[in-house]
Amino acid sequence: MKVAPDTVRTWRRRFLDRGLDGLSDEPRPGVPRKITDADVERVIVKTLEEKPPNATHWSTRSMAAATGMSQSAVSRIWRAFALAPHRSENFKLSTDPLFIDKVRDVVGLYLDPPEKALVLCVDEKSQIQALDRSQPVLPMMPGVPERRSHDYVRAGTTTLFAALEVATGKVIGSLHRRHRAVEFKKFLAKLDKEVPAGLDVHLILDNYVTHKTPAIKKWLLAHPRFHLHFTPTSSSWLNLVERWFAELTQKKLKRGVHRSVQALERDIRNWLADWNEHPRPFAWTKTADEILDKVAAYCRRISDSGH
Repeated sequence: MKVAPDTVRTWRRRFLDRGLDGLSDEPRPGVPRKITDADVERVIVKTLEEKPPNATHWSTRSMAAATGMSQSAVSRIWRAFALAPHRSENFKLSTDPLFIDKVRDVVGLYLDPPEKALVLCVDEKSQIQALDRSQPVLPMMPGVPERRSHDYVRAGTTTLFAALEVATGKVIGSLHRRHRAVEFKKFLAKLDKEVPAGLDVHLILDNYVTHKTPAIKKWLLAHPRFHLHFTPTSSSWLNLVERWFAELTQKKLKRGVHRSVQALERDIRNWLADWNEHPRPFAWTKTADEILDKVAAYCRRISDSGH
């Protein structure tokens, strides 16, 4: 039960002395409780079912004024029931008619990959901007964070084609100035060259038009060991390489300063090489049934979902 032995002894002794009555908590010292269960229920119901007349969501101060409680009391109640009216998250349900089949296909590759095959998550991070701040960045000092100007000067853009190996976390990357089927075909040729000839290649990728052009289909016919698995529309979260792109953005691009596209590409290549020296695979834990059950729960809660 993850409690101390003394705690177990105390409750066993109380049960032996007084039976079930001994399992009730004893009165505690201090000022008697002023906020009743009805007051707590009133705050929770008001938070979940009503909105303030002059705002889109409640704050601790507005709820305290509406209920006649103190701000600290409202804050404690919200923390106890994990309510956070100030927070908001985004979501979008896929309307792909083959959503269930595609989820099972992709998740099956993550959790039970085929033998003598390599599973690669492929995508493009397009329009990566080489940004230079309009004024020099002020470095961090004791008590003062790093400071930078809000405006910037853009020197150009580049596109990163990346393939994340699910089993090991290694990444095969290629940088191109444009984002067309021609560049994607070159990237496929690079994958064909770097992946051992005796292995089949299963590519997980999205429904971008450059992945389905006649030139790409013709290339795939000439390379039968490549098998494409498409994620459902509006479901980029299903592609593990997106998680790797988030690492790249947070650790290198977001606060980077680059005065040219060449400098930006050099930094990306260096970061990619450093990653591949100590790769870290991303472990997929959700089964297809768990994902579909959660989506079904959303669909039952919202209207006009199209499902």
